[in-house]
Amino acid sequence: MTTRQGGFLIAKVHQAAGRIFARLLKARGMEFHPAHGRILFVLWQNGPMPIHDLAHRVSLSKSTLTNALDRLEATGDVRRLRSDEDRRSITVELTEQFDQTRLRFEEVSKAMTARFYDGLSEAEITRFEATLQRILTNLEKA
Repeated sequence: MTTRQGGFLIAKVHQAAGRIFARLLKARGMEFHPAHGRILFVLWQNGPMPIHDLAHRVSLSKSTLTNALDRLEATGDVRRLRSDEDRRSITVELTEQFDQTRLRFEEVSKAMTARFYDGLSEAEITRFEATLQRILTNLEKA
């Protein structure tokens, strides 16, 4: 019986990628916690969203997300807006200042993607991403 290592390898890839990504960000004068990068990326790709949707999309607990948003508000990259109709409802959005951050972040993201997929064909990348999506779907069922 062969012991499967997929979960272990994914964890190792996650750790290595996080270290490299942080190093690339720092080289461009940006120091983000990985959770901050995920928050900014989700808002950048999807636009403003309620805080509970953001928490789900970035897979962070409400308290961890709140702390991260406090820091991102302090840097001026995001803002939280309370609804006039329902004061409990909070929407998170990127600020105009994020445009400068976004340009540097895009450079790092492109460099990271190139490093991540170095030596793989388009077909291999497509199959790999489809397989990861299936695995994620399986895990989210639990």
